[in-house]
Amino acid sequence: MTLSNLNFFLIIGFLGQTLFSMRFIIQWLASEKAKASVIPFSFWIFSLGGSVLLLIYAIYKKDPVFILGQAPNILIYSRNIYLIKKGRK
Repeated sequence: MTLSNLNFFLIIGFLGQTLFSMRFIIQWLASEKAKASVIPFSFWIFSLGGSVLLLIYAIYKKDPVFILGQAPNILIYSRNIYLIKKGRK
């Protein structure tokens, strides 16, 4: 493992965590705007993007707990995105 390789995957991990965390801010702002609890489409996009990047980082780190924690989420987030897009047609 080289330093540049480690830095690349650290950036991937931090970017994934940032995207994953941003989804809560997006949901909160959308709910405040609507004056009701809502989950905007962008919440699912940020969830999926964050999970994919975190899964890549977890695979690189060979962390089975982290891998099993993220892998199923990708299916759930993808399904929600599919259902939303299907409902818009």
